[in-house]
Amino acid sequence: MTSLLEYLRARVPLAQLQTTRLPQVPEIQLWLLAPDYPHDQLSDEQAHALMDAPPYWSFCWASGQVLARFILDHPEAVAGQTVVDFGAGSGVVGIAAALAGAKRIVVVDEDPIALEACRINALLNQVDMEPYLSLEALDELGSEYLSAATICVADVFYDRDNIPLLERFNQQFKQVLIGDSRLAGKALAGVEVIDSVESSTVPDLDESRQFNSVTVYRTA
Repeated sequence: MTSLLEYLRARVPLAQLQTTRLPQVPEIQLWLLAPDYPHDQLSDEQAHALMDAPPYWSFCWASGQVLARFILDHPEAVAGQTVVDFGAGSGVVGIAAALAGAKRIVVVDEDPIALEACRINALLNQVDMEPYLSLEALDELGSEYLSAATICVADVFYDRDNIPLLERFNQQFKQVLIGDSRLAGKALAGVEVIDSVESSTVPDLDESRQFNSVTVYRTA
């Protein structure tokens, strides 16, 4: 916890982490940036840096919250399976999968600080999750093992350069679940739209309202 707070304060002076119960997923609580972080004390440079590259793990993004809600409402989608939470951030989707009865949770994030956040959030919610820094590192699990697993992808395709990963996900995993607030229901290969839900990031970043609508996709 100390290392997370030190890292966060290097980006946001005087910031605090606090346990936060999620509005749309009250079954889950996370260590997140306290909403009273000192907006008005940030320099223009600090404010722009925070918006351009925020410490993702210290927020629960709208797409993650919506996908976690979907999993808890539809536990049959993951029960008894290995679930991979890709671009895990805070680990909210992986935690939801564990609570829904998945037998093994793997969290993947290229940021080691995010994996530490996943660890402490897993402890907070009394679940177990295994950390990996890359998809390539998952190869040690074996292709047959992964072909029976579900991969969850929340708020990853905001970067259009990541969309080609979907072809790999469709080939490598049994099922793909996606939550995304930036695609506006755009058609994606191999998956279909199953829901659209209004949500917001916690703590609220005052994002454009167009990003409050989260589309949920599932393997067709």
